[in-house]
Amino acid sequence: MAQAFDTYCADIGYEYALPVIEDWLADPAPKVRRAVTEGLRIWTNKPYFRDHPDISVKLLSQLRDDDSEYVRKSVGNALRDISRKHKALVKAELQEWGVSNKRIEQTYQLASKFL
Repeated sequence: MAQAFDTYCADIGYEYALPVIEDWLADPAPKVRRAVTEGLRIWTNKPYFRDHPDISVKLLSQLRDDDSEYVRKSVGNALRDISRKHKALVKAELQEWGVSNKRIEQTYQLASKFL
């Protein structure tokens, strides 16, 4: 599902796929939400997100408190990958998170590994 989602986004253009990306990130099924986070990895290697890494960080960060550990791990890993090229951007985003929530703390730990 993740690879098919990326192919779809690439075919129509990532900037034109943003409404679908946002819909899938809000889908009630964890497998669908994870398909987005995994399908678009490494986000900032994708044409649109390479030029707009802030958008990828904001989209992913929406799921920092997801009910599904499966999704949160994917989000944390994707943000960690982005931090390799955009350390200051990810660090600034993470500083806005309250980590008193265990689910957010888990995502934070994964995302901040290289900061």
